[in-house]
Parts: sequence; C-alpha cells; structure tokens
Amino acid sequence: MSDLKIDIKSLTPEALVLFLNGLGKEKFRAGQILRWVYKRGVTDFAEMTDLAKEFRAELQKRAFVSDWNPEHIEISRDGTEKYLFRLNDGESIETVRIPMESHRSTICVSTQVGCAMQCEFCLTGQFGLTRNLTAEEIVNQVCAAMKRGPVNNVVFMGMGEPLNNLENVITALKIFYSEAGLDFSPRKVTVSTSGLVPQMLEFGTRIRANLAVSLNATTDEVRDRLMPINKRYPLKELMAACRNYPMVPGQRITIEYILIKGVNDSLDDARRMVKLLHGVRSKVNLIPYNEHEGSAFKSPDLKNIELFQRYLLDRDIVAIRRTSKGEDISAACGQLKGRLEKKQF
Repeated sequence: MSDLKIDIKSLTPEALVLFLNGLGKEKFRAGQILRWVYKRGVTDFAEMTDLAKEFRAELQKRAFVSDWNPEHIEISRDGTEKYLFRLNDGESIETVRIPMESHRSTICVSTQVGCAMQCEFCLTGQFGLTRNLTAEEIVNQVCAAMKRGPVNNVVFMGMGEPLNNLENVITALKIFYSEAGLDFSPRKVTVSTSGLVPQMLEFGTRIRANLAVSLNATTDEVRDRLMPINKRYPLKELMAACRNYPMVPGQRITIEYILIKGVNDSLDDARRMVKLLHGVRSKVNLIPYNEHEGSAFKSPDLKNIELFQRYLLDRDIVAIRRTSKGEDISAACGQLKGRLEKKQF
C-alpha cells in the first residue's frame, strides 16, 4: 500500500472522525465505516453500499483496510489453535485461540516482535526485541481469529511486553471497546505485564482493562534471576503498585505464577506469597511450567502444585490451577515461530 494511504484499522473512532472531517464528511460516517469493517468484515470500500459512490472512490484513494490470514496454523487435539502471521516487513508473530466451555474462546495476542524483558523461562525473550507492533497489527490478530469463530475474551499475553508498547496497546483497546468496532467489554480484556511499575499506573489511569502481573517468584533473589526487570522494580515496589492500581468495585489483579520445579514451587514460596499479597485485591493463576527444547527448567510435580494451591486456598486466596492447552502443538509463546524459522536456515 502507498505510504500516503491510511489504514482504517489503525484509527480509533475519534481519529477516524477527524480523518473524515478533513474530507468534509459528517461524524456519523465513521460509525458506518467501522460497522462495515468490524461487524461485517468488509475490506473493500466499493462494497460499503450505504456510502455515496463518490465518497467510496475518495476513500479508495486515501485509505485502505488491512486484512490478515495466518501463514501457518497448528491445531491441537484439545481445539487450541496457534497462528503464525507474516508481517509486511517479513517479521513474524504468533496468536493463539484457546477454546473454552460452551463454544466460547479466548484469543491471546502479541504486542511486539520478540521481547526485551529477557525472562529466563520464556522462549520469546531469546529472540530479543525487534520492534513494537502497531495498533492495526494488534487489532488484525483478533479480526483474523474472528474469521474462524466467535471471540469472547482477549488476553494480551503473547509475544512481547504490552506495557512496553503502551500507546499502541491503548489505541488498540479503544478500537476493541468501540460499539461500532469490535465491541468488547473491558471486563473481557486482560493485559499482562512483567512488572513495569510506572507504566502500570499510567495504564490504569488512562484506560480500563483487567491487569495481570507475572510474579513467578517470592524473593528478589529468585525473581532477579528469572525476570531481570525485578532489578529495576523489585518486589516491594511492584506489590505497592498492585495495591495502588486503580480498579472498579469487584475487580481484582490476576497474579500469574509459573511453577518451576525446584525453583519456586515450595511451601515456603507459598507462605511468602501470602505475605506479598496482603492488601492486594487479587486472584492467583498457578501455571505449571511448559517445558521446551533447550530449557534447563522442568515442570513441577503434581503433588507440589496441589500443596501450593491448597496452602493459598486455606488462607482465603483465590488460587486457580490453569490447565495447559495445546501441549501437542507449539503452544508455548515463541515455540511455533522458533521451530518454523529454524527450518529456514
């Protein structure tokens, strides 16, 4: 596409109104265009038949609607689907559709090509950070997934650190929430962070979404090793940010905790977690480590998972054991990209 053309999927409803104002068009035209794009999946202005023919021709000259299809799809026995998308610059990202009960599904989207956080347990961190995704590249992951069935929830837990791409994530969320756009409730969207404390508080004051914090350790010593971001924002600062995070009544922060055998899965870790979460409106997702080729870490024993969860539950902490999905495909973040691109060299 010409650099002079603007992608409609890059624009919030407010930005689209301003764009159309520049063309001398009425405000309500924005809603018409958004409904064609997001409700009906139309990407050709010529098909937007409630717009005047001359207006459609003008839009064709000045704008376009991007449209994605996966380059590669893997489908698990449990129904989990993993998509590899090839970007315009040749880079690639992953998106996962996770099936839920009653024909519902959650889409896990990426926000960056690679990641700068270098978490020891995460394969994506081994790629390093190439670049941020644009708002339309985030939006298009959901649009492409919706072609294969309804999407009920969106989680920003794919490749990259969402709050390290704050502006594009917020722009994408405004498109997600638009009634004429994707029309998601903020209650159905969760944004995860490794613990970028200043960005957490800025994000919470600018837009609504559920927040998930990747904790993964109960001491600074272990977390420094697993997650280098802890050296900048140690546990004391991170937990203070969680306590001060702006939330509506009934809302809780999700604490993501990957259990790694012999590293952070002991009862002492469970005891320390209870203390860390004092005063934080939270629920805990316990996630058994998903082993991958080349990793020194191991999945925890089932007995240790159960003891850890029981200790939290007995102290009135909501603790959910997240079952692994897509174990027979490259479902862990970065696995599909890593495996396919290794074949090319």
